[in-house]
Formats: sequence, structure tokens, C-alpha cells
Amino acid sequence: MTAIGAPDTPERSGLINGTLGATNTSGIPVVEATFARGVEWATTAGLQMHIFTNVTRGIKTTYNVLAETNTGNDANVVMVGAHLDSVGGGPGINDNGSGSAAILDVAEAMRKVEPTNTVRFAWWGAEESGLVGSDFYVNNLTDAERANIALYLNFDMVGSPNFVRFVYDGSGDAFGLPGPDGSAAIEDGFNKFYADRGLAFEPTQIDFRSDYAAFFDNGIPFGGLFTGAEGIKTPAQVLIYGGTAGQQYDPCYHEACDTFANNNNAVLDLNADSIASSTLTYAMSTASVTGAASASTLSLHRKSVRSHAPTS
Repeated sequence: MTAIGAPDTPERSGLINGTLGATNTSGIPVVEATFARGVEWATTAGLQMHIFTNVTRGIKTTYNVLAETNTGNDANVVMVGAHLDSVGGGPGINDNGSGSAAILDVAEAMRKVEPTNTVRFAWWGAEESGLVGSDFYVNNLTDAERANIALYLNFDMVGSPNFVRFVYDGSGDAFGLPGPDGSAAIEDGFNKFYADRGLAFEPTQIDFRSDYAAFFDNGIPFGGLFTGAEGIKTPAQVLIYGGTAGQQYDPCYHEACDTFANNNNAVLDLNADSIASSTLTYAMSTASVTGAASASTLSLHRKSVRSHAPTS
């Protein structure tokens, strides 16, 4: 064996933290090691290795939790979501307790609001296992139910300690892949929130690593905020946002240290305000996204809290 050399990117210096997903049928256990460990093994003359794995593969049940406003137009639904689970090795306070807590705070604050449009909050299960919960939900809606969703807002990691104020690139101007029609308008709304406060922000790539993926695939406009995960903060970003260059946006991403001490509470508080602003704006009108005023005929019947149980 021969050494490959230095890692191509700083991200390769850590553990992989990969997810095989439910479609993997190889039956072969997978183990991981750091790049540095691999170089050590490759350069150790006469090395013999024996690896033992203890793997259980089976079907587990997980849950999405959904709740929606008591009043509003059921034919023009605003969905707001965050995943509720964490990886097995970490408490998941930033990933994604931050997003889950923020949308819960908004939902509680809206108890006495009578929105024009139905607002549906979703806490997704099994995101870390391959977006299982959100995929199950969206793909098991009827065509009519999917058509009734005007837009989806996604909040996955909004309190990273070494943060950047990222907004999903709905227009595609930065990374070349636009979201479904209307996504650019959602991006503009989040950008305006920061700009009105004299705060810097920048686009982040649509990479299908969070629960917006199924909505994108079904042509539903989406947008959201993100403060960074395993990406590395640049010196230029430090000049704008502060923090530490050469370090991950979240140094505890998928690690045991993702505790309450890992959140940047200032950016979390700011983003909770942005989430509230966008949710309430679209609760009253989605015209900026859908291109037409919300329907004036309201469905005012009481609705129950719902849950869906996908299996993975």
C-alpha cells in the first residue's frame, strides 16, 4: 500500500459521518476512519489488520409531528419545518434542536393569530437516516394535497457557534441551480430581513441534504436559513461575521459536544425573529411567491394536530 498524500479539503481530515440510507441492500458493514489514520496504516510496513463489526439492520418506526393553525385557507398552505432527530453520537442541540425550537417558539406565539392561509408546522423524523420522514410525508400526499402547499420553509441548524448567515440560493444566481418557481422570492424575503437590519448574509447551495429535498422534487417553492455545518470558515468571512478562520462553522457537527453550550444564542435569537417574520408574512399572503393573492374564501373549521408514522 502507498500513501495518497494530503487531504484534498479540510473536511476530509475528520470522520466521514456518512449515511447509507434505506436503499442500501449490499449487506456489507461499513466502517470509517480519518484520513490521517489511513495514511498511518498505509505507511506501516507489514501491517496486518483485523476489524470486527457488530451491526444490526432492521425496520424501525419513527414519527413526524405536524400541527396546523385552527383557521386559514386549506387550499393555500404555508409549511414550516425542521427535523427533530439527531445523529446517534450527539445530543443534536444545534443540529437540529435550534431549528426545532425556533419553529416551536413561532407556533406558540401564533396561538391567537387568525391567518388568511393555513400554516402547518412539521417536526420531521429520521432526517439523519436519509430524509426519511419528510420524503414519506410529501410522497404520500395526494396530488391535490401537494398542490395545496403554497411553499415550504426549512430551518436546519440556525445557531451554529462559528456561524455565517446563509440563505438558500432559491434564485440559482450563486450556484446555478434555481429552486422551483417562487423560491427566488422567498430568498429575497430572507435577504431583506437581514439587509433591513444592516447585517451581512450570503447564499448557500441547494445540496438536497435537508428536508426541503422532497418539496423541491415536487415543484413546491422553498427557502430557508442555515448557519453552517462542517464547512470551513474563510478569513474573508471572519472579517464580516467574526469567529475563527479555518474552523468548521459548527466544530461539534454530529459530535457529542453538540450540547447547549454549542449554540450561538445571538444568531439563534436573530434567526428566530426572521423565521417568525417570514412565517407571519406568508400566513397572511403568499402573493409574492405564488404570483397571485391568497384566496379570500377561508376554511374556518377547527383542525386537529396530526402525526404521520413512516417506517425506515
